[in-house]
Amino acid sequence: MDWFQEINGYCERLSPDYWAEPINAVTNAAFLIAAFVMWRRVRGQGTPLAMVLVVILAAIGVGSYLFHTHAQVWAAMADVVPILLYILVYIFAINRDVWHMKPLTAGIVTSLFIPYAAATVPLFQYVPGLGGSAAYVPVPLLILIYAFLLRNRVPDTARGLAIGASILIASITFRALDEPICAQVPLGTHFMWHILNATMLGWMIEVYRRHMAHAPQS
Repeated sequence: MDWFQEINGYCERLSPDYWAEPINAVTNAAFLIAAFVMWRRVRGQGTPLAMVLVVILAAIGVGSYLFHTHAQVWAAMADVVPILLYILVYIFAINRDVWHMKPLTAGIVTSLFIPYAAATVPLFQYVPGLGGSAAYVPVPLLILIYAFLLRNRVPDTARGLAIGASILIASITFRALDEPICAQVPLGTHFMWHILNATMLGWMIEVYRRHMAHAPQS
């Protein structure tokens, strides 16, 4: 693998220059703002996993910034690895603290996300217009499944999860539209993926925080 291979996958990027994607780069500040807001909300509340999610949220912003400035394979890894880590930690948190699974069981169930994604991503790749965004569609689907299954057990938490999934669906839509409408919108729409994703990821931490505050683990 060539770790320094150039990647040109977004409408805004017209050259390999560092600042070829200024809007896509700068809007990653939304992740850092969301992380700061949620850090203030979760600190001192005895929810270590929420704080871990806050740290990962900040790392997502840094990794995405590196990708939209350097636009090389290594930077792409810095972009996607924190996202995957956030997903896995969040699933584990919900399994352990909402479903009240034992940690080992929660970890095993969390690991099933990998084969779940491997099985569903190829299916979503058949959906016209999704393109590379198909890799993210299994996530809101899984959140909606969790929300549906939890609707009677913890309705407020389930509602919060459904709201988060809705924001993510809107975010994925903007990500998928970036290339198809590039001729009409030269700036592209990928920057909205950053803004909505930051909002969604911060909101998901807030959903977990509220659950832990009002329905503590028994």
